[in-house]
Amino acid sequence: MLLRELENYTGQLLAIDRFKDYAPNGVQVEGRAELRRLICGVTASEALIDAAIAWRADAILVHHGYFWKNEDPRLIGMKKRRLAKLLQHDISLLAYHLPLDAHPELGNNAQLGVKLGLQADGRIGEQDMVWLGTPTPGETLGSLAARVEQALGRKPIVIGDPDLRLGRVGWCSGGAQGYFHAALEAGCHCYLTGEASEHNYHAAMELGVGFIAAGHHASERYGVQALGSHLAERFDLDWRYVEIDNPL
Repeated sequence: MLLRELENYTGQLLAIDRFKDYAPNGVQVEGRAELRRLICGVTASEALIDAAIAWRADAILVHHGYFWKNEDPRLIGMKKRRLAKLLQHDISLLAYHLPLDAHPELGNNAQLGVKLGLQADGRIGEQDMVWLGTPTPGETLGSLAARVEQALGRKPIVIGDPDLRLGRVGWCSGGAQGYFHAALEAGCHCYLTGEASEHNYHAAMELGVGFIAAGHHASERYGVQALGSHLAERFDLDWRYVEIDNPL
């Protein structure tokens, strides 16, 4: 299949035109036109590029790509090394940021909810990024935290009383700790995201609610896998997901 065919389909599937994002969505580096092998990962690190080269991939699909707003535009150092390897081996890079967070089935938040057994029934926040739902009856902050650790394979940061009963939960993958108060205003007793800021601790303790930081990387591993699997099935591609360990 053709690179541009994959890009056009994915752009429509994820409705990329409706998002105001911090980096371009779609093809960020153009490689060979014909695609047979697709490698997926969370971030387009040099380690992921090396894995793509070793597997002789035609394209890399990630959540975190390049060319972020307000970053240094010069092609030097780390950025030069990454781009040089892609260009030298004629490998395309496709990246989908907020559109992949938000997709109702394949997105990071949707897939995170499935992993944690959370049933979404509403969305709030800028571009509807925060998902709201009701946990299983009798859920506590401690039991939800234990399930996060088991499902994501890492111990989360947990703030609040472990015995706190959770009637409503809000979640948003990645670095979305800024939506904490919006989730509380929407009736949530606990908010789950990837990262925590210093002030989140004091707010959670003083308001008597729960806050879980599950890890930026850990909370965003599943959307790109779901999307990669979907694209591979639709276009008869060989594909694989490569986990580049990141404790943050």
